[in-house]
Amino acid sequence: MSGPSSIVEALEKRLSPHGLSCRGVVRFGRDDDAPMLPEGGSAAAVVLIGVVGGALWRPFDAWRATEPNQGGADPLDRWSKIVIDQLAADLGAFACYPSEPPYQPFQTWAMRAEGLQCSPLGILIHPQYGLWHSYRGALLFRDWSVDVEPAARGPHACQSCLERPCLSACPVGAISETMFDVAACRQHLATQAGQEGCMVSGCLARNACPVGAAYRYPPAQLRFHMQALKLPD
Repeated sequence: MSGPSSIVEALEKRLSPHGLSCRGVVRFGRDDDAPMLPEGGSAAAVVLIGVVGGALWRPFDAWRATEPNQGGADPLDRWSKIVIDQLAADLGAFACYPSEPPYQPFQTWAMRAEGLQCSPLGILIHPQYGLWHSYRGALLFRDWSVDVEPAARGPHACQSCLERPCLSACPVGAISETMFDVAACRQHLATQAGQEGCMVSGCLARNACPVGAAYRYPPAQLRFHMQALKLPD
């Protein structure tokens, strides 16, 4: 099998037109809880596939415009599967997704592959991209012959942020140093104030984070993600 660099380079060329990118590689050792493959045995390595900033919005939105019912109930998941499943078939890999069982530890893999750490919002914060990135899927490989060093974990981006605007921007105080009150957030989003605020322009706490502000999602993408939330009746 080719080494990591050649696989990643080939993947980047295939992913770039879709606004996706490789987000790191984890090679599983003897002491790791490696994921099982559908055909039996465990994976030797995983390549994370994800999004940086608004790169995927135009390709995804163009695809969605051609689909009946705008791509169905979960169009972004469906689109991601179409792209990543084809890559898996071409490379002899196995695809897995954050929203599908068996649910894999994507955050653990991301922290190991990119040295990321968790923000008060529960989103992994990247030193360059801030909160404006995500993982759409991953490719599991049965064979991987070259060692991959875990990414070094640098200083937590939130520790150098003196003003901590994310903690004060939420209109219902759902964000604190130690927790994210999901129930309070969802209840607010279901109100008129929430519908006219966060549901239109995106989470105010997330928007307030100064790290990676240049990668903030475009307005249409922010609205799409907020509207995809299943709010209480």
